[in-house]
Amino acid sequence: MPHTASNLLLDLDGTLVDSQPGILSSCRAALRALGHETDPEMDIRSIIGPPIEDVMRYLLSSFGDDRVAEAVDAYRADYGDRGLLLSELYPGIRETLVELHSRGVHLLLATSKRQTFAQRILDNHGLSDRFQGIYGSVPGAGLDHKPELLAHILKDTGLAAEDCLMIGDRKFDIIGAHANRMRAVGVLWGYGNRDELEAAGADLIIDNPTELRTLAQ
Repeated sequence: MPHTASNLLLDLDGTLVDSQPGILSSCRAALRALGHETDPEMDIRSIIGPPIEDVMRYLLSSFGDDRVAEAVDAYRADYGDRGLLLSELYPGIRETLVELHSRGVHLLLATSKRQTFAQRILDNHGLSDRFQGIYGSVPGAGLDHKPELLAHILKDTGLAAEDCLMIGDRKFDIIGAHANRMRAVGVLWGYGNRDELEAAGADLIIDNPTELRTLAQ
């Protein structure tokens, strides 16, 4: 099966941007807002990727706290104010997206992050106009998880799954793609690792952002 397509669906966190500094900062702020002290050595790399509700549920569990909705609200308030501005593009991503766009490749963002935050991150890096569509979670729309989000994108755009490639750094991207009969490419510069991506059944795994250029036909 060829590992190229005319439509590339790209994850955001861990694929286009290193968002860990901002996410970590806003997670700490949310926990403090609920009265919890945070560990200075707190490491969240392994839990970046799922919807923020899942992340906060995991972080709160160590405190025996179930106030997930309150924590998520506190997180989003801080992240929207300053956390998202801390996201940095991975080396080579800007040049790769610019080249793909210039070649007429159809680029779509597919992230579990709030769509408004994703839009602002791309705006901040001057890359919004390289994408034909920016898709993320929307309050009350049931698009927080990748299977539902990708199904929505296919329906909204009218694209055929076989003409698309989903590209991401975590198992959620691979599983979501396969749930929609879409091929999936795992990347190794983000928050997942080869074992995770292979176990999820990635159709291809790449380890350098410049290799994204080879995926477009």
